[in-house]
Amino acid sequence: MKIAKIFVLALILSIGAPSASAQNAETSNSALVRVRYIVKDVPIAVAFYTKLGFKIDAQSGPYFAALSRGGVQLLLSPPVGPGGASQPMPNGDKPAPGGWNRIVLDTPNLQGDVDKLRKEGVHFRNDIIVGLGGNQVLLDDPSGNVVELFQPTAVYQTR
Repeated sequence: MKIAKIFVLALILSIGAPSASAQNAETSNSALVRVRYIVKDVPIAVAFYTKLGFKIDAQSGPYFAALSRGGVQLLLSPPVGPGGASQPMPNGDKPAPGGWNRIVLDTPNLQGDVDKLRKEGVHFRNDIIVGLGGNQVLLDDPSGNVVELFQPTAVYQTR
């Protein structure tokens, strides 16, 4: 639960914060919101997230990758390996992918993105939901982590 609260707080702060220039986002960690996902296979996850518009900042074979899109940096780690994110907790809990916490990626063309990604074989948890602030759909990355694609209405803008 504590991790979920920190994640939500980071998203709220990133939405409410003034936009940083692309140069500042790339050169200053304080301008980035960083999210870590545990994934089954780092190279497969990298290929998936580059389809969603992320660029590769760094990759260490199958053990780690850092990707970015706008002011968000996505850190990908496997459930086992030499990195700190792969280590079990003192009580024996082990890192695992999946769950309902998610990154939200805005898009100007939700239906077009859904159509394109479905053709590429991406698994969606639902069909597009029409909401008050915008429309959204949930999809799974190759490890079962949730990604939300969101198209805000004209009334609701995230920036």
